[in-house]
Amino acid sequence: MTQTELHTALKTLGLPVAYGEFKNSDENPAPSPPFITYQFAYGSDFKADNQNYIEISNFQIELYTKNKDLVQEGKIQAVLKNNRLPYVKREFYLDTEKLRQVIYEVQMIGG
Repeated sequence: MTQTELHTALKTLGLPVAYGEFKNSDENPAPSPPFITYQFAYGSDFKADNQNYIEISNFQIELYTKNKDLVQEGKIQAVLKNNRLPYVKREFYLDTEKLRQVIYEVQMIGG
């Protein structure tokens, strides 16, 4: 799966999706929760013989909601499973924003 394919898969959820963050302006205000952001987190390429053999990209997919939302989490998890993207899930409460953040970390080979 490529980064473009990941973006397309996340858009099927019907929520606003942006790479990194939403740009907030008068003409284009940032969306209200729930929304999704995603971004490249780090690489963990397979290396041998003094070269990178296989590109492995680790992405974070972040769901932001006002309250715990098991329905949206289930939809994201279904998309990840259907696209054979194993994930690690973490959850935080962002007190300053008064939002719940659920992070899914996925690895994409060649992404």
